[in-house]
Amino acid sequence: MGVGAETKSLDNLCINAIRALSIDAVQKANSGHPGLPLGAAPMAYTLWTKFLRHNPKNPHWFNRDRFILSAGHGSMLLYSLLYLTGYDLSLDDLKQFRQLHSKTPGHPENFATAGIEMATGPLGQGFAHGVGFALAESWLSATFNKPGHDLIDHYTYVICSDGDLMEGLSNEAASLAGHLHLGKLIALYDDNEISLDGPTSLSFTENVGARFEALGWHVQKVDGMDVDAVAAAIKEAQHVNDKPSIICCKTIIGFGSPNKAGSQKSHGSPLGPDEVKLTKEALGIPLEPDFYVADEALAKYRSAVDHGSALEEKWQKAFADYATAFPELAATLQKAINGEFSGPWESALPTFDQPISTRKASNAIINAIAAHHPTLIGGSADLSESTLTTQKASGEFDWSDHRGRNFMFGVREHAMVAAVNGMTLHGGVQAYGGTFFVFSDYCRPSIRLAALMHCPSIVVFTHDSVGLGEDGPTHQPIEHLMALRAMPNLNVFRPADGNEASVGWKVALESKSTPTLLILTRQDLPPLTPTTVQTHPAEKGAYVLQEATGGVPKVILVGTGSEVQLCTGAKEKLEAAGIPTRVVSMPSWFLFENQSAEYKASVFPTGIKAVSVEAGATIGWPKYSDAQVGIDRFGLSAPAKQIFQELGLTVDHVAEVAQSLLS
Repeated sequence: MGVGAETKSLDNLCINAIRALSIDAVQKANSGHPGLPLGAAPMAYTLWTKFLRHNPKNPHWFNRDRFILSAGHGSMLLYSLLYLTGYDLSLDDLKQFRQLHSKTPGHPENFATAGIEMATGPLGQGFAHGVGFALAESWLSATFNKPGHDLIDHYTYVICSDGDLMEGLSNEAASLAGHLHLGKLIALYDDNEISLDGPTSLSFTENVGARFEALGWHVQKVDGMDVDAVAAAIKEAQHVNDKPSIICCKTIIGFGSPNKAGSQKSHGSPLGPDEVKLTKEALGIPLEPDFYVADEALAKYRSAVDHGSALEEKWQKAFADYATAFPELAATLQKAINGEFSGPWESALPTFDQPISTRKASNAIINAIAAHHPTLIGGSADLSESTLTTQKASGEFDWSDHRGRNFMFGVREHAMVAAVNGMTLHGGVQAYGGTFFVFSDYCRPSIRLAALMHCPSIVVFTHDSVGLGEDGPTHQPIEHLMALRAMPNLNVFRPADGNEASVGWKVALESKSTPTLLILTRQDLPPLTPTTVQTHPAEKGAYVLQEATGGVPKVILVGTGSEVQLCTGAKEKLEAAGIPTRVVSMPSWFLFENQSAEYKASVFPTGIKAVSVEAGATIGWPKYSDAQVGIDRFGLSAPAKQIFQELGLTVDHVAEVAQSLLS
């Protein structure tokens, strides 16, 4: 047997190791998706053994290549690779696929399994988040690399499916990536022409290559079952520095299955015991034992351990040389890599003693922080003049210069938040995005994924209520606050004034595992809350802003954002009428729910009636209040003051509701 034949034989053993592990795990669980691992194994093997720079013994090595399985339903492909290459994932873990509390859940979860960069499964998300990973790499390399010191130098690889590319999100993200010339982003498209309902010809007949060429991508088409063809295409993609690349890999879903290959029957269901046997026989895989991996194949994969350790050691030496040549930059970069973002910016947080909209306050905060936080980056979805998210001392991140700290995401709200998540997960930066609050509907899936992944992304949502005025009900959020508060592990922070806005930014930047949404006004708000922003009670989510005369309230008025001023105004009227009234500012339900039972009882004592006041849907408020002043209808097109008057968001109405509650 010649050398070439020996290599092909070893390649085949390695590819079949992925296939055997995948179909056995799916069959044992009696649940899962065997088709993708069977068909995509050759391209995944090629990438992981011939190109991917990673260290299985240190999944967090900073200069590793990032790999994202956007087609997360094919999770056994990824779990097999992690086990085979020596990550902290055992054969027993594979045998617990899709079982309670296992390291191998149905779809990849970054918080459950070492070596997984992000949670995938909702199609299009992995592809779009990959753009964020590539953005972070590009910005960091442009900012910190120096001639002879290419310290930040890695690729983002994505395996995506037909379903990923059908989702509109992927088109938003691909458009952005092409515009920005993200040359370190390489996508391998598993083009098997099958979706869940049947052939993709039922619903997806576009020319994918032509679409991506039009979006500014480098496009190749290869036989995805041919290791040499895939390797040549990846090598070519790596040499295209000014464009992201997509390699359209023609594959056969369920490859090897005599009765289900090339069919949707292999997509989302176990092959069945008989078909597993026939598939193994067709592929030349021993029938016993289950979860078979040839010794030669395992040895080939496990070489990644020594190779990865050597790569990291070489990089550490390069970092030491860099630190000698550029000590200040190296210190800044090391802190960013370590996630040590606290520091001088905290003392720079501004306070406010004059009326100001919280969006304008946020802009002052961003710029005060940015001067002391060199890896804070972000932007908006074509609304920078309205969301006021611009860092004034920095330029724009554009296709010709990737050093700017201001990102122009365009009218791509969904891709923007996915990209912010990707940048945040990549590490080394703290990222934010911004748009109107009503458009949170466009990016909610990416927000949900951030919360699920414990990814502390930051999103600035301005024009937070009917208070935006004349643009009318299409732009006026109503149900959005409550809908987002219902999401686990999400801090929805709606400040009452500029000082609470500073607190919101402080909490957001200090968070390690919870995303933060800052919900900000267009209209000016009076300064009502303490100016001690470093030790502000708003960090507890809710607090007593104004105590009742005499200290024993008969009623509590609780508000958020712009409606806190209605509560303080109504308090004056109620106390003039002899009703001792407490005012509670409640910028964050999430933070408040994480306080002790004793603290929560001190803010809302048992037996004292409460009225909630918020320019949004009232559903949910009965948890904290006995009566609600809010909006359970769509808004109006008119000046803000007229809308508030028309909808009963006035001091007089709040006072009337409180009095009627006590009568």
